[in-house]
Amino acid sequence: MNVNQSVPPVPSFGQPQPVYPGYHQSSYGGQSGSTAPTIPYGAYNGPVPGYQQTPPQGMSRAPPSSGAPPASTAQAPCGQAAYGQFGQGDVQNGPSSTVQMQRLPGSQPFGSPLAPVGNQPAVLQPYGPPPTSAQVTAQLSGMQISGAVAPAPPSSGLGYGPPTSLASASGSFPNSGLYGSYPQGQAPPLSQAQGHPGIQTPQRSAPSQASGFTPPASGGPRLPSITGPLLPGQSFGGPSVSQPNHVSSPPPQALPPGTQMTGPLGPLPPMHSPQQPGYQPQQNGSFGPTRGPQPNYGSPYPAAPTFGSQSGPQPLPPKRLDPDAIPSPQLSELPPQQKTRHRIDPDAIPSPIQVIEDDRNNRGTEPFVTGVRGQVPPLVTTNFLVKDQGNASPRYIRCTSYNIPCTSDMAKQAQVPLAAVIKPLARLPPEEASPYVVDHGESGPLRCNRCKAYMCPFMQFIEGGRRFQCCFCSCINDVPPQYFQHLDHTGKRVDAYDRPELSLGSYEFLATVDYCKNSKFPSPPAFIFMIDVSYNAIRTGLVRLLCEELKSLLDFLPSLLDQIPEMFADTRETETVFVPVIQAGMEALKAAECAGKLFLFHTSLPIAEAPGKLKNRDDRKLINTDKEKTLFQPQTGAYQTLAKECVAQGCCVDLFLFPNQYVDVATLSVVPQLTGGSVYKYACFQVENDQERFLSDLRRDVQKVVGFDAVMRVRTSTGIRAVDFFGAFYMSNTTDVELAGLDGDKTVTVEFKHDDRLNEESGALLQCALLYTSCAGQRRLRIHNLALNCCTQLADLYRNCETDTLINYMAKFAYRGVLNSPVKAVRDTLITQCAQILACYRKNCASPSSAGQLILPECMKLLPVYLNCVLKSDVLQPGAEITTDDRAYVRQLVTSMDVAETNVFFYPRLLPLTKSPIESTTEPPAIRASEERLSNGDMYLLENGLNLFLWVGASVQQGVVQSLFSVSSFSQITSGLSVLPVLDNPLSKKVRGLIDSLRAQRSRYMKLIVVKQEDKLEMLFKHFLVEDKSLSGGASYVDFLCHMHKEIRQLLS
Repeated sequence: MNVNQSVPPVPSFGQPQPVYPGYHQSSYGGQSGSTAPTIPYGAYNGPVPGYQQTPPQGMSRAPPSSGAPPASTAQAPCGQAAYGQFGQGDVQNGPSSTVQMQRLPGSQPFGSPLAPVGNQPAVLQPYGPPPTSAQVTAQLSGMQISGAVAPAPPSSGLGYGPPTSLASASGSFPNSGLYGSYPQGQAPPLSQAQGHPGIQTPQRSAPSQASGFTPPASGGPRLPSITGPLLPGQSFGGPSVSQPNHVSSPPPQALPPGTQMTGPLGPLPPMHSPQQPGYQPQQNGSFGPTRGPQPNYGSPYPAAPTFGSQSGPQPLPPKRLDPDAIPSPQLSELPPQQKTRHRIDPDAIPSPIQVIEDDRNNRGTEPFVTGVRGQVPPLVTTNFLVKDQGNASPRYIRCTSYNIPCTSDMAKQAQVPLAAVIKPLARLPPEEASPYVVDHGESGPLRCNRCKAYMCPFMQFIEGGRRFQCCFCSCINDVPPQYFQHLDHTGKRVDAYDRPELSLGSYEFLATVDYCKNSKFPSPPAFIFMIDVSYNAIRTGLVRLLCEELKSLLDFLPSLLDQIPEMFADTRETETVFVPVIQAGMEALKAAECAGKLFLFHTSLPIAEAPGKLKNRDDRKLINTDKEKTLFQPQTGAYQTLAKECVAQGCCVDLFLFPNQYVDVATLSVVPQLTGGSVYKYACFQVENDQERFLSDLRRDVQKVVGFDAVMRVRTSTGIRAVDFFGAFYMSNTTDVELAGLDGDKTVTVEFKHDDRLNEESGALLQCALLYTSCAGQRRLRIHNLALNCCTQLADLYRNCETDTLINYMAKFAYRGVLNSPVKAVRDTLITQCAQILACYRKNCASPSSAGQLILPECMKLLPVYLNCVLKSDVLQPGAEITTDDRAYVRQLVTSMDVAETNVFFYPRLLPLTKSPIESTTEPPAIRASEERLSNGDMYLLENGLNLFLWVGASVQQGVVQSLFSVSSFSQITSGLSVLPVLDNPLSKKVRGLIDSLRAQRSRYMKLIVVKQEDKLEMLFKHFLVEDKSLSGGASYVDFLCHMHKEIRQLLS
């Protein structure tokens, strides 16, 4: 079965093509790209005019002020704007008539930073002039975590008076295993506070030693004890404000001398004088005196400063988080068993919801223009438009840091992994142009003779354009006569903006026959469907359902598909085989001399006598032992051998599993994993409940655009090199990533290490080259380029990190680690690395301050909460209900996830449904993933990319229940319901529309589960409230933050 997608022949570069005269604008795979409206943009690297879809009425474009248009500009077709642009206005060819081009002078090295583009957000320059002393006092007194100045303190003066008590998610604050306190009767030494950060526990023998301050970690001057309100203009002393890059709050208060300790010797809450006016704990991780309503409930809370927001050139204030100064319930307000326990207000610690919201507000309105080296892109949770001006879009490549240390010693000191998450065939939104296809004819793409890097915007042309110097290895190469072009006065080729490979970060080359197997062009790939027809598959109705669906997907095979269910209707065969099925499919592709994909539908452990026979080795007793790693390893080497043969043939395998019991996913997933395929799992499959999910996944999988028989290589400029790779692929050497298939959802994560010193001036370069066969049978090369900054100051590294990408890398590193190391060792490694990253920042970049303060870098303030989610995940800390197969399934799934997918997978989205106006069509604002955020009078959707829950509170209004479920009361709602009734009322339409919208954003269909409050299914739902303590022993966010602080202090002392 050939899946041929007819494709118009691609004209060679330079002939008229759709969208842009002279370019073939195409999605890869031969499908033609969409012709979107042109958008007026300024010149490459010139200021970007206001982003608008159409020119303002009554204005026409000014004619060029001088000179003729570039010779290469073709006449625009009738009805199209008469100024040349790539696709949707990505790059204007040639200088704009009104804007002076900001180009590199010829003498400048290729990688020097370009001038910032006009409308780039101020985020790129977080440092500004130091704030005034009045600002400093306001900022510090307000415990501010945002970029705006805190509201003025109340006139009665500042104090740490009686705060509001906030119920703990778990009811109490027990010692939680790894993050617990000291054994009874043993107090930590005074010089090194343990337990909850910053709490000085007085030694019993000498109560008088406790004083009103925390000794700094480095025997520096002690801070004076602050009693009573601050006077106007008085600051807390200690922290200087020259480092506007971290999270801060006032110094801690220690216990008064002689406080009695009862119960477990845990950290104690600070005492408060009842007369002092106190701060209410503030919402969403902002610090400050005022607190509005609950986050995202009703109106936005007034006067609450937002995280990281920037108004004009104001600098970010210093940010310190002091767990001691965060309000605690007074002793009299606590139940008896809690009286000695410290309670940190969850609203006073960094909130993922607030960070996401602020990034959307600050960076979601302007296009992200890629012309400037080393820019940190907006977060993956922000919707933004990308304008390619020389660096690959963040949709293709995201890095853990965009400013990397110049030396390996500096990198080792910081412990920040240097990695890139690359998604070479990422799908783009319709308003962004697909990469242009360049055809250089028989000569093929131009490359460096020494390192084989492909021509890109960073190559330096010299000697009047007759030669070029490679930006990766510095080799001087001759320019072939057919590629020659003169240079302008800045040393740039005059046709630079006419050639995608000289002006864009991402583009494609048509490959010549030299890039093909056996020096002959490939045939179009084929799809083969392989169906398990054992008793289980027939009994559940799977075979009939699948054949019906394939009839609509493959219109030329209906008769055979009608016969299959009848042929095997009476089967009693329960044993299945696996390896021989894949071997047969591979042989079929070999005989047809083409690459392709096998779709394998399988129900049970292959126990029949045949190659690849498996035995049931499921053993939960191995959890938390040194042998636990065997649960993730394949049973036999036969599967790796088979996968290697599949890759050589270009045979990619997608596996659809329908198990009722253990099927050894760890072994069966080896072939899909190594061939670049996917695994889908439908446990206890029932047609009536699961068909929509299965058929949706199947349709999407069959219709995906895939690159076949692919090889990917990542080249780097001198000084760093790719040393490690994570994802679904096979490697037969240390440099080439081999993929029998690669689709638009898969990523390859690459780690880099130093092999020489880097240069601050020239920066560092990455080039990802993917050679593949398109669905139409065309051999192509897709190229992505990215330039990064290099730094000699650690502060520059920490200012340009991206936490979401860091977590993606760390999760993949840990999930691979469980194959060879005990799970506990893997968890400890993650905690240690995170502590080292934050301790290095504290020691080298933060201003001196009390050891009782936890100081987090601005762009890493969510590292603890996200890392805790990874540590609590099913792979690293399974609950009793998680099966061995589920853990193996999630492990291989995360291995090739992109940054957006790991972000929502580890920290799920929780959306309240009845708080936003019923007529609102926008998504309701998310709230933090914690049980104490739930109101029993509301309903919430929770999604993590794989699961979708609708939680219904027990006190939801009767009218709401009727509108959504068509029953008259809460008790009549069916728990576990997976489809909402289609009702003609605004609420029903709104909720069903929101569910459809969430599903459309994810690469797999999320099956809905309705969960009623206090129902048995609620335990499953609470598993995803990741800020709370988990049943499997995982720490709450608050506990983990305190544990991280303890680890950091130990490293610093």
